[in-house]
Amino acid sequence: MLELEHGFRVVDVNARLDPDEQSVAARGRDISPERLERELHQAGVVRAVVSPGAQPVEQSYLRPNNAVARMSVDRPFLAFARINGPRDPSASASARLRNLTTSRGDHHADPDDIEQYAYDDRFHGFCLAPAVDGLPDEETLDMLENVGLPVFVHSGQSFEPSAVAETLMGRFPVVLSSFGGFPLDRELMHESIDLLDDHDNLYLDTSFVRYRSVLERALLEHPDRVLFGSGAPETHPNVGVMEILTLDVSEDALAKAFSKNATRVISALAPGEQ
Repeated sequence: MLELEHGFRVVDVNARLDPDEQSVAARGRDISPERLERELHQAGVVRAVVSPGAQPVEQSYLRPNNAVARMSVDRPFLAFARINGPRDPSASASARLRNLTTSRGDHHADPDDIEQYAYDDRFHGFCLAPAVDGLPDEETLDMLENVGLPVFVHSGQSFEPSAVAETLMGRFPVVLSSFGGFPLDRELMHESIDLLDDHDNLYLDTSFVRYRSVLERALLEHPDRVLFGSGAPETHPNVGVMEILTLDVSEDALAKAFSKNATRVISALAPGEQ
């Protein structure tokens, strides 16, 4: 595949890197670190945030996180530690009752884990998919707030933006994957854009947002809060880059989405940082 030539510095805040075949079997297509690096290069992406795919229930993310951090060495990757929790993120009355008595298991992230990841220079933030991995308890969320690193949140029909606002926003920088509307839920995407008015530390990533009108609305109304994310390897980074390049917005807005906004949230993505 030919390399894209677009003249922008591009960083990607949403890529998955699987450390072994078990992770691949749990979710998504197989791709090696070398192939991911090659595909990012083809799209003109200079750096990418990576985290592991979903693990089986009752399995810790400690080993996959460390493997992703190890595979990121000497590559243009920034590792984010994926974390899980014991609480049911759904809004049902039964889930809320269960959450009153639930407690962490040995495989769940705890405050000590958060602190260790935060002060390990191999990691630059956290990844949270509550619909898949559960929601951390309050003590663990308090530690996330204390360390202050950005948290990438998988949001969508199973954990809507309103639930993210209720449980997570205001504590630390939150980057909502797919405009909070995975898969292809236009209404939830617009709901996430509306939330930007009231939450200064909220950002949206563009992965799997296929509606031009939604992308353009966000970039026109909130040009400083949109971050490019490809969703690789489920989609080739070229696809995401081309979708942004073809929007009817200014070059300044494109430059902000492709790189400038992300470097304000994740300083290690800035030019010259290693």
